[in-house]
Amino acid sequence: MADLQDELHATTEVGELDRPVAEAQFGPDVLELEDERGLAADAGPEGPEGPEGFDGPAGDAGPEVDARPEGDEEDAAEDPLVRAHTLLAAHPVADGYSGLPWALRHLPWYDLELGESTIDTDVPRLREGHVAALFWSLHLPEGLVGERAVGATLEQLDLVKTVVEAHPEGLRMAHSAAQVTDARNCGRVAVLLGPACAAALDDSLGILRALHSLGLRVLTLSGASWAGKNGLTRFGEEVVREANRIGVLVDLSGASDATVRRAIAISKSPVVCTRSAARDLRPHPANLPDDVLVELGITKGLCLVPLTAEQTGPSVRDVADHLDHVRALAGPECVGLSGTYDSGAAHPQDLSDASGYPRLVAELLGRGWSESDLALLTWGNVQRVLRSADFTARAARSRREPSTAKIAEMDG
Repeated sequence: MADLQDELHATTEVGELDRPVAEAQFGPDVLELEDERGLAADAGPEGPEGPEGFDGPAGDAGPEVDARPEGDEEDAAEDPLVRAHTLLAAHPVADGYSGLPWALRHLPWYDLELGESTIDTDVPRLREGHVAALFWSLHLPEGLVGERAVGATLEQLDLVKTVVEAHPEGLRMAHSAAQVTDARNCGRVAVLLGPACAAALDDSLGILRALHSLGLRVLTLSGASWAGKNGLTRFGEEVVREANRIGVLVDLSGASDATVRRAIAISKSPVVCTRSAARDLRPHPANLPDDVLVELGITKGLCLVPLTAEQTGPSVRDVADHLDHVRALAGPECVGLSGTYDSGAAHPQDLSDASGYPRLVAELLGRGWSESDLALLTWGNVQRVLRSADFTARAARSRREPSTAKIAEMDG
């Protein structure tokens, strides 16, 4: 054992004792560079550590040398698109509106997990865009009313469930914030049902409850006699109260200004606008005026800005302008994203399908958005309104029985 210790001590001193030999082998310039940088003879013929037994002047091999230029790693870290992908990996997108169910009705065959070029949304592009939750719209073409609207909505519901069951590796149904999180943690895209149009109720609160039991979570207050140009009728207000009681979010995109203002005033749960931008920047009936955006912020509602050329403009910068405007007026807790893909709308350049979200987030990073605000924009705000709707519903059900109101009795 003593002989072994002597041998080890002798080995650790080679760097000091044999420096002239090393200098003769490698040259004085190399050793001088080594002294300056504290590295272990990285110019040697046997790699960063040099020849066996040569550990440098202090017997320390020093840090490993990165072969890349020093600036490359810093440039990559500062690249907004790289930062966007990193942020979205931690805070993915909860997309507030997809027209996929109606688009799929016109396809003879499809495989969303493999990919479909004929539509804007499939699992590969959802993953590329870091989309972890998606509201599938049950909206219907104009002209369907009464029993036909109810039947078509039920067919839409059945189609969505069939599609999700056929793609178990990519999609999962979700009805609450907790289930959305579970789906994300399992590597699936959470699918939420809604919004459905008001015509799907056929003026019946019983049908609203039935649709909720089938999974509906968002109802749009437009296209019905009780939610028109003059605002909500007495029955319309009862629809809002019953939606609050069972946990259905009220969607005000496309509703009249009078309906929007009255619904915000009476709803106990946060309202959402699934496809609304800033009317001050781009006049469109579904976009919201500034005073409504302020009121939405006060009541902690949620404005989901659509990625459509008609409502926001033809470029990523235009969409970012609307997001800046809504955040400034309503606050960072009240703005979200709505791809509005597969709805027949044209989309801004570089945001043509569900894979484009990193480019939008990169633009916002370049404008100085903080990571906390972006986390709310992409994920946190949608989760908040889902949790709030569930909490409000549990509280309301303990105080209020299911409504049996009839439109004929309330509105005449």
